[in-house]
Amino acid sequence: MKIYLLFIVSATIILSGCTRNKIQSPCIKSNQNPWSKQQFNDDPLKFQFAILPDRTGRERSGIFESAIEKINLLQPDFVISIGDLIEGYGKDANAIEAEWDFIQSYTDSLDMRFYYLSGNHDINNDLTRKAWIKRFGRTYYHFIYKNVLFLCLDGSGLIHDDQIKFFENVLKQNDNARWTFVFIHKPRWLRSDSNDWKKFESLIIDRRNYTVFAGHVHEYSKAIRNNMGYYILATAGGKSALAGPEFGQFDHLTWVTMTDKGPIITNLALNGILSDDPVIEQKNNEVMKNAQ
Repeated sequence: MKIYLLFIVSATIILSGCTRNKIQSPCIKSNQNPWSKQQFNDDPLKFQFAILPDRTGRERSGIFESAIEKINLLQPDFVISIGDLIEGYGKDANAIEAEWDFIQSYTDSLDMRFYYLSGNHDINNDLTRKAWIKRFGRTYYHFIYKNVLFLCLDGSGLIHDDQIKFFENVLKQNDNARWTFVFIHKPRWLRSDSNDWKKFESLIIDRRNYTVFAGHVHEYSKAIRNNMGYYILATAGGKSALAGPEFGQFDHLTWVTMTDKGPIITNLALNGILSDDPVIEQKNNEVMKNAQ
């Protein structure tokens, strides 16, 4: 009997507490929920990658290094360069090797894979081409990620027939890819006399969904060509007046989110990507500037 009475008293206290304190979530019975009706945005085929714009062409010191650090904060699946990582154009093999050693000391610090793309500063003579091949092997290549095809062209000069033939075979072998991304350093479609680009472009027109990225110009722009997006990126340390986004002159990363409906492309200003302690970060930057 005592146990039964104790149970009654306890239940009364609990119920009266619920009645008095109506804001307690466990006591509210409702078909409504304090969240929207969308599902979790976690499609297993969705992924994100970052594109690193031009570093060189009269490099502004420290920008590239900062970009690498901020990529690690963002944690993309992988990173692709748009080319021009070194100044190049030299005839001293040791100097060229030292430039690449510096670049790799930073790209090796990334938490994710980094894909290299040749620009005219990276490959411009026999010496720099040999240095590239010694270090990286191929000057053009492709890869596939989650059934998306990535074509990385040697954009340091003309697109020669052997390269066009290579990508023709790649496209035939991957005709079921859900999207194709093309990376070339120089936006050769801007030249009306670029027959090499016309040959390459004929491989992808009317065959698939695709997006093209280039650099070299140091000014951001977007164009619609063949009903597809053609992007020229700005800089991540390359020469720039930094007149602002409205002039296409700003340091940035291009952030691509691949969805089942196609890519969503966003540009992240480097000076707008902050760590979880931006005050300390700013102080460290000031110390580095004073030390230079």
